[in-house]
Amino acid sequence: MVPTAPKAKVLLALLAMRANQFVPVSMIVQELWPKSAPAYARTAVQTYVLDLRKRMAQAVDQSRAAVGSESRLALATESEGYVLKVTDDRVALRRFEMFTAVGYRAREQGDFQAASDAFAKALALWRGDALSDIRTGPQLQAEVEELEEAHLNLLDRRIDADLRLGRHHELLGELRGIIARHPTHEGLCAHLMLALYRAGRRSEALEVYHKVRSSLVKEFGLEPSPALRRLQRSMLVSDQGLGEVNVTWDAHEH
Repeated sequence: MVPTAPKAKVLLALLAMRANQFVPVSMIVQELWPKSAPAYARTAVQTYVLDLRKRMAQAVDQSRAAVGSESRLALATESEGYVLKVTDDRVALRRFEMFTAVGYRAREQGDFQAASDAFAKALALWRGDALSDIRTGPQLQAEVEELEEAHLNLLDRRIDADLRLGRHHELLGELRGIIARHPTHEGLCAHLMLALYRAGRRSEALEVYHKVRSSLVKEFGLEPSPALRRLQRSMLVSDQGLGEVNVTWDAHEH
């Protein structure tokens, strides 16, 4: 059902990111032509919508033929805008949000196994960089940045839950790969430091601190957060409390 025309793909992405929400034509025009909209912009939007409706109808017919039931998918026209109507269970973003909420509730109740499981299910829905094959405009770019931040925060929380479950050995390879892509993310660096320390590799844990400090100073002109500095000092004096699985560190604290 995905269209091939670049601007039609952008339109579908915008409607899908705001599924079941009203999207005004003015927003669509700004997204499709961020610098200067042509005189025919609104007519072009109508053409793209017509094409999407045809593709959606074909997708519904195929779904009905395959499973014997109709897919709940519709593109409704409202005054000066459109709404992509779809059941939440068909939108990956909504399922991501649902599993995330379940994980946070479990975390608040101290059930870190359930939290880890729910966070892992949410993260499993992630398929590479968001909208990587689409030339995003201002609205979608903001949505992408918000999604990327949510993804990293959730990854941070899932690893936190796993550390609380004593899985420091299993996390080492994953954390090294993540930090190679996000060398200034203090929360994830703190997790790697703690996992290494608990695995009996204190010198490597301290080396992680020096690397993240160097990256922060070079990129932002900033020193590590107070929490990360405290974690380093605790490791320097071999604080026995760091071995307790219920000890975690919020490196975002200021």
